[in-house]
Amino acid sequence: MFDTLPTEIITHIYLSLPSISATLALASTCHRFHNVFHTSKRLLILSEAAESEFGPVDDIIQLLTHNYSQAAHVHRTAPMSDALIQQVVRVGRVARAFETIYPFKKWKTDFANRRLLKPNECYVFRRALYRRWLFDEAFHARFYDRTCRSVPRYVHDRAALLHNYSTVELAELLDVHRMLRDVVANNICPSNGKIRQKFHKRHPESNHQLLLNVHLDCAPPAASSFARDGWFDESLIASANYHARLQPSRWHEPGAEGWGDDISHYYVVEDMMKLNPEQILFLRDRCLVKSEVEAYLREHCGDWFVNNGETLSETVGFVVKQRGGEMEAMKLAIEGGEMGVAVIGGHDWSGISCSTH
Repeated sequence: MFDTLPTEIITHIYLSLPSISATLALASTCHRFHNVFHTSKRLLILSEAAESEFGPVDDIIQLLTHNYSQAAHVHRTAPMSDALIQQVVRVGRVARAFETIYPFKKWKTDFANRRLLKPNECYVFRRALYRRWLFDEAFHARFYDRTCRSVPRYVHDRAALLHNYSTVELAELLDVHRMLRDVVANNICPSNGKIRQKFHKRHPESNHQLLLNVHLDCAPPAASSFARDGWFDESLIASANYHARLQPSRWHEPGAEGWGDDISHYYVVEDMMKLNPEQILFLRDRCLVKSEVEAYLREHCGDWFVNNGETLSETVGFVVKQRGGEMEAMKLAIEGGEMGVAVIGGHDWSGISCSTH
């Protein structure tokens, strides 16, 4: 039956598919679909599938085509190609991964209302994440150290990018930014208090006294040489398990996994928020102990990174104030579900000033 379908009908089927994986799967079903796919319409089919799965692709293109030869706020276009499609997929997969994390952070204590994002909310979430990522690439770089944070020219450059977005879109951007901050503050760089809380929750029967802010110089040996000692299993230290940081042993002190008390931890998080979403996701999933995070920072970040906090939050506040709104009112609206990615009741606050909501 498929052999008798016109090419236009098959092409329309391809353009209606929800993902790139579905497109490739359909192209592998028979020679007819394979031949139709490998025509001049192939890039169009893949770009439409990418839009459905990872869209908005235009915001991804703004991120991928950014360079320092052109201002970040200038809109850019690029012809679709195989190489660009591959980069779109790489960026989009990061956004899709954070889609599953967002509900746990958004409704962290409000368990009764926790839910998956709706399709339109997923689109809004990805758009905000791509825009936050663009800001990272443009202004969280070695060219911008702490001495230029308040220089009017640099403040204007940062604000010019955010002026491309409406106030409602800025609230969505700030909502995603707050979610990433929660991941950094609690999963990647937990404070001393958070480590203490997690340790006692995981090992309520333990009498182990945490030695906070103590850094052990000796590296743990291979997992095969670990000896079993007492109530804990030291072999878990080398396993790919998030809770490895909470396992005490003669080679590992869980208290050393803390990144300081409340004040010092705040400044650590401010620095870490300059990392882009892909880096944050990598550290969350791959760097299970503090030493691995520190090694990553030494390898991928320079001296400009330390004691030089992120500038997105203050730039959003600057733009909101220019528009006659209030930053604190926006934060309260996001916390209350009136603004942001997941809006209670599906209300649309577009066009309403921040001073009101």
